[in-house]
Amino acid sequence: MHFRFKEEQRFNQWWVWIILMGIILFTGYGIFKQVVLKEPFGNNPMSDLGLYLFALAMLGLTAWFYCIKLSTKIDQNEISIRFAPFVNRTVSWKDVKSAKVINYGFVGGWGMRLWTRYGTVYNVKGNKGLSLQLKNGEKFLVGTQKEKELAKVIESLGFSSAS
Repeated sequence: MHFRFKEEQRFNQWWVWIILMGIILFTGYGIFKQVVLKEPFGNNPMSDLGLYLFALAMLGLTAWFYCIKLSTKIDQNEISIRFAPFVNRTVSWKDVKSAKVINYGFVGGWGMRLWTRYGTVYNVKGNKGLSLQLKNGEKFLVGTQKEKELAKVIESLGFSSAS
């Protein structure tokens, strides 16, 4: 199948990874201090098992952030959105009332945002996205880092390219 537009985005902001790695390193230090050196880690230390479980949870959180990916594919018939591992959605252009690339500003953070003025927002960074309103009244927005390319594709499909 030939796609007119294809984009994959990840959480690759450097500061997200600094925070996650800092938590993992701090937890590793706590395990080393408490388990290996036999010195309590902190004023009210967690059990060794608690430290191990916390470290495992932080490694899981880091792996989860690594796996999150927002994929957008557009062809002449439909738009397909996959926000792994949460959403896998395809919408036919016949069901779309309006589509435009907009600057949506700040919607309370990144990820999947529900009940915004744009409907559900799927984004991983930035403030540009494809705003869609379906004929049934439902609205949603998909973030993009390729707003000019996306606007051209939306225009070629017969929709407005900007608000």
